[in-house]
Amino acid sequence: MKRKPTITTLFTDIGGVLLTNGWDRQARKKAIKLFKLDADETEERHNLTFDTYEVGKLSLEEYLDRVVFYEKRSFTKKQFREFMFAQSQPFPKMIEMMKQLKDEYHLKVAVVSNEGLELNDYRIKTFKLGQFVDFFICSGFVHFRKPDKDIFKVALNTAQVDPKKVIYVEDRPMFVQVAESLGIRGIHHVDYEGTYEKLRTVLST
Repeated sequence: MKRKPTITTLFTDIGGVLLTNGWDRQARKKAIKLFKLDADETEERHNLTFDTYEVGKLSLEEYLDRVVFYEKRSFTKKQFREFMFAQSQPFPKMIEMMKQLKDEYHLKVAVVSNEGLELNDYRIKTFKLGQFVDFFICSGFVHFRKPDKDIFKVALNTAQVDPKKVIYVEDRPMFVQVAESLGIRGIHHVDYEGTYEKLRTVLST
């Protein structure tokens, strides 16, 4: 029987796996209520702008100018930015699991994420993700965003690894399928217990 290639590399998303999502619909709902914004106008402007921000073609300042500060406000950009950043919270059990598996199986760990530069930088530093992640492939740096296959190709080329030796943990099924189309083994993350069991099974074979 032909033995399956040993997994040497773990790719993971940030939002929805290691941390809460950085700036999702629920966070925007809170912002709309707190800062008394027009919900329909804010969401429309966000939807027209956010993809451009996530691929690094807009700064956070420019995103906020287009989505919130296109008219005079009673609050400052600093206050709004601080609110945005405060929405990020860790999933400690997931972070500890990644650290444990990295050490136990001598894995290379990489993040493949759709995030704007400033938000990504804040999240990496605040939650000390660099302590166990070897490199970050962020849409804001590489100018591709999932589900574009090229962001995974950049990650594979950076890791210098055969796709069959990679396992990818992601909370969005479509992105798992895109990774699998390149030969990467995917795990759809739903909860800690399920992902831990699936990772253990794959890594132990």
